[in-house]
Amino acid sequence: MATGKIMITLEDLKMYAELNNSETAKKVWEALPIKGSANTWGDEIYFSIPVKVGLKNAKAVVLEGDLGYWPPGNAFCIFFGSTPASEGEEIRPASPVNVFGKIIGDPKVFKKVRSGAKIIIEKS
Repeated sequence: MATGKIMITLEDLKMYAELNNSETAKKVWEALPIKGSANTWGDEIYFSIPVKVGLKNAKAVVLEGDLGYWPPGNAFCIFFGSTPASEGEEIRPASPVNVFGKIIGDPKVFKKVRSGAKIIIEKS
């Protein structure tokens, strides 16, 4: 299997996600484990990762719990609510992202995460 489940650890919070079968998911999977420092932008957490992929079937609006890859910042993004770019109830990234996975469980738990939190993403 090329990709599978990952574990996302943000300080004392542990969440799991399922990766899809996209090229982006495969590249993220191959780069694991990844450590970084979380940034927040509305109800989105993002941080740069050592993966470079162009836009592939990119989405301008995503769903709650989606994992996205944002090419301009080589960023791993977790979407759990509206961002400063959202209109109404939609969840809108700063610019289109490649959706490569989905959080398992309630992504709203990420609301308590603050910028600067240490984040670790690993195969589960």
